[in-house]
Amino acid sequence: MKTSAVSSPRTRAPLTARRLACRVMELELGRVTDRKPPFKFSSLTRVGFSDTDAQGIVYYGRYFPYFDVARVEYFRHLHLLYADFEGDLVLRALNIEYHAPARFDDLLEVFIRVERIGRTSMTFEKQAYRVDDDLFLAEAHQTVVHVDLEDRKACPIPDPIRAGIREFEGDDVEL
Repeated sequence: MKTSAVSSPRTRAPLTARRLACRVMELELGRVTDRKPPFKFSSLTRVGFSDTDAQGIVYYGRYFPYFDVARVEYFRHLHLLYADFEGDLVLRALNIEYHAPARFDDLLEVFIRVERIGRTSMTFEKQAYRVDDDLFLAEAHQTVVHVDLEDRKACPIPDPIRAGIREFEGDDVEL
């Protein structure tokens, strides 16, 4: 990872050349939490009008972007942005269960954790709750595979990613 001598005003951590060149704002939409163990991180999102059907209920497919935003914010918090490492994380499997409906303008909190890191893949667990009444809305398990972009084949999860997740999740991640 190439870094610049310039530091982030918030963390004083070195900025990557790419982040510096793009002038990426260092704003996290997620936060560290201990509200729902074993989850240690969550992100907030609000249900938009375009997320709902004619009855004002969130369309089931809109939960995927809510869960994806949480994953991106999780990596942002760990300083492991996709632009900073070789390869790509490709979706292999997604299982989602719906428990209660969300509605237009609800504030949602999506909890996320890495539950397992294998040699070439990792599995995330995610749960969405309505903030106002802590109603459990949906949960998902998502497996992504680390892929070499030139060969389009699975390759090992890089050690910095593995180490960053292990440091954050502690013994709650299966290796």
